[in-house]
Amino acid sequence: MSSTLRAASKDTLQVKDKTWHYYSLPLAAKQLGDLSRLPKSLKVLLENLLRWQDGDSVTAEDIHALAGWLKHAHADREIAYRPARVLMQDFTGVPAVVDLAAMREAVKRLGGDTAKVNPLSPVDLVIDHSVTVDRFGDDDAFEENVRLEMERNHERYVFLRWGQQAFSRFSVVPPGTGICHQVNLEYLGRAVWSEQQNGEWVAFPDTLVGTDSHTTMINGLGVLGWGVGGIEAEAAMLGQPVSMLIPDVVGFKLSGKLREGITATDLVLTVTQMLRKHGVVGKFVEFYGDGLDSLPLADRATIANMSPEYGATCGFFPIDAVTLDYMRLTGRSEEQVALVEAYAKAQGMWRQPGDEPVFTSTLALDMGTVEASLAGPKRPQDRVALGDVPQAFAASTELEVNHAQKDKRPIDYTLNGQQYSLPDGAVVIAAITSCTNTSNPSVLMAAGLLAKKAVERGLKPQPWVKASLAPGSKVVSDYLAHAKLTPYLDELGFNLVGYGCTTCIGNSGPLPDPIERAIKQGDLTVGAVLSGNRNFEGRIHPLVKTNWLASPPLVVAYALAGNMNLDLTREPLGTGKDGQPVYLKDIWPSGIEVAQAVEQVSTEMFRKEYAEVFEGTAEWKAIKVDRSDTYDWQDDSTYIRLSPFFDEMGVEPKPVEDIHGARILAMLGDSVTTDHISPAGSIKADSPAGRYLQNHGVERIDFNSYGSRRGNHEVMMRGTFANIRIRNEMVPGVEGGMTRHLPDSQPIAIYDAAMLYKAEGTPLAVIAGKEYGSGSSRDWAAKGPRLLGVRVVIAESFERIHRSNLIGMGILPLEFPQGVTRKTLGLSGEERIDISNLQALQPGMTVPVTLTRADGRQEVIECRCRIDTATELTYYQNDGILHYVIRNML
Repeated sequence: MSSTLRAASKDTLQVKDKTWHYYSLPLAAKQLGDLSRLPKSLKVLLENLLRWQDGDSVTAEDIHALAGWLKHAHADREIAYRPARVLMQDFTGVPAVVDLAAMREAVKRLGGDTAKVNPLSPVDLVIDHSVTVDRFGDDDAFEENVRLEMERNHERYVFLRWGQQAFSRFSVVPPGTGICHQVNLEYLGRAVWSEQQNGEWVAFPDTLVGTDSHTTMINGLGVLGWGVGGIEAEAAMLGQPVSMLIPDVVGFKLSGKLREGITATDLVLTVTQMLRKHGVVGKFVEFYGDGLDSLPLADRATIANMSPEYGATCGFFPIDAVTLDYMRLTGRSEEQVALVEAYAKAQGMWRQPGDEPVFTSTLALDMGTVEASLAGPKRPQDRVALGDVPQAFAASTELEVNHAQKDKRPIDYTLNGQQYSLPDGAVVIAAITSCTNTSNPSVLMAAGLLAKKAVERGLKPQPWVKASLAPGSKVVSDYLAHAKLTPYLDELGFNLVGYGCTTCIGNSGPLPDPIERAIKQGDLTVGAVLSGNRNFEGRIHPLVKTNWLASPPLVVAYALAGNMNLDLTREPLGTGKDGQPVYLKDIWPSGIEVAQAVEQVSTEMFRKEYAEVFEGTAEWKAIKVDRSDTYDWQDDSTYIRLSPFFDEMGVEPKPVEDIHGARILAMLGDSVTTDHISPAGSIKADSPAGRYLQNHGVERIDFNSYGSRRGNHEVMMRGTFANIRIRNEMVPGVEGGMTRHLPDSQPIAIYDAAMLYKAEGTPLAVIAGKEYGSGSSRDWAAKGPRLLGVRVVIAESFERIHRSNLIGMGILPLEFPQGVTRKTLGLSGEERIDISNLQALQPGMTVPVTLTRADGRQEVIECRCRIDTATELTYYQNDGILHYVIRNML
């Protein structure tokens, strides 16, 4: 075993009066060749390989391959990457801790040591996904929503408190504190990590994986991180390296400055549109150019946050002086800031003016060309100029399934004793929400200033708008209050409703009953405007068919206008108290006004709010748990159940079985998201999951959401493919989770059909179009199909995280050959599928798939195996990644 590169690169770094050991890239370059033009994101990976070189999982050949990337700006090699830490949120964190607890049960059953099921690297779980906007528009909204959150989720929180004491290196940030990515950006992230090893202090890049796709936000701080499925994160925290191909790196050159009145949100929507068009799935994006000199770190974090929306693994901003200024502002110690600067400069990871690294491909944007924008109606990459929104809305209504008439009449309704008319196109939700924008003082101050001017001119929000403010950290409330802007936001209904994800993940809460009835009565197409990062159909609210991403000040503006059919660049928002029309341009704050407000954000605000970040409220502290290594599972629980994934596993894996006579469970189109496959939002009473809960004594009012019940596989398997907007082409003209149990022709629930097939011993397949599994890093989008009996997914293309999750659950991802689709094949969904010789499977190989049509005709399709690496193949052969990890512990 050779560790010469590792040993030869070890060096010391003197920072003030402390000596740090580190693995020097300049020293390694003496053997590897000039590394100066290697993208800085790849330098982080290269250091990781150097530090972990052991001759086994990381070899000298791996290191040379990464250094040799420079020759062709590409390298075909699998590497083993070990991030420094893991970040989780509660929707994905609860099922992950359920898995860890179940793994302990399995290890115990198979005769192993349960203490081995413990994180080997730091894990931070931030509870942010559970708060719902039940109450809004008044000063008591926050307290009431927190009370309801604790009441609904008590059982889950008891479980997380148990996990906090049962597992080492596992910290929980309690509810009501903030959104995980904002807490990570403002507090947890260090840019350079350090720990004591064999009596020496070692410094190395701060890196992480997270169980939420927007983990990428931290790349704005120069920290390499991205989202993975919960199962992959569990393996990483248990010491298993992340298997990955050395990525291509797309360089995105930024120049110029944003014009007056243009926001970071407008910029990120433009960048997202450009990168989606360019094609960056599975690639790193690295930002460079002189435009970074004037781009604040909060704006960088906004752009990095939306990496999943533009399809990249990450959007990386190298460390520079802007990074250090932000670290000082947010209360990091001067010792840490000095270490970051010294380390980044010593390693060639510091951004210098005029840097031009080698990239696989490049694209450029003059920020002076960016215009005011929204994105919608159902994809974040579909940017629309502000003045074009009415046309985009009108076009979206024409595409609706069973859209009865284009011009729908307003529906009269009564609310709080007043008579109103709800028009088609009404904005019924206006939410300042999400880590994407609430981490950015400039757009939040702009929203507050716009609200101030609106109130002073006498404007009021439309009565059908449900407005809310849910910041990603308590610091936001501090600086809005300090700038004396909170009363104006409150006046317009944007009262604080919670510190968490809320509307952006579908926790928008119910609309007032009269408004819900009016929407249903008139079959109205209504809209939600939110400062979030996702606007997939059915995600924000079941009755809201169009969802629009916008900057916080535009969210306030649309609450005033109240209708997607209005052109805010030409038509008035309303009538002022002087009887004159008030236009958006009349109340839009100037750049100087925003800058003066942002100057009031202080370091003390961050230090005060993060001083006791792990403490929680009195209610959190009062939760009592048993101190035990294994969890005391409750048979009557509808939130936390012992998962069945390891029930039948033995010490040795069974040979992979061929797939014979598989039926197609669902045939789906393009851009099917993990939200379509495993929704996070509300549970319908007449759905399989709703019936299960009612049969177990749960009242409709206590259903909570799918996301909150991810610790219960019985709910989640019933909720698989249960999104109300999913369209299965096997049942044309029907929306929702329906299919056929062949050869029957009647539509039935997908879960019910899957259970009938399971009783018959029939394996299942899913057929799909492009970008299957886009969106959230939702491991239940792979776990659910696995429990339904799905053995294979055949699609035109896969999003990165979901493809990995499928393999991690023992489901085979196959890709149609170029130019071949379900449509060119004329598939009806009645075909049977056979796939043989799976024991001989190899990464990337061609796999013959035999289709047998209803009339007996057969056709063989040469599909591509999307198991991309040898490590992934090992996981698949072990029936999943966690099975593999358990066997390694025995």
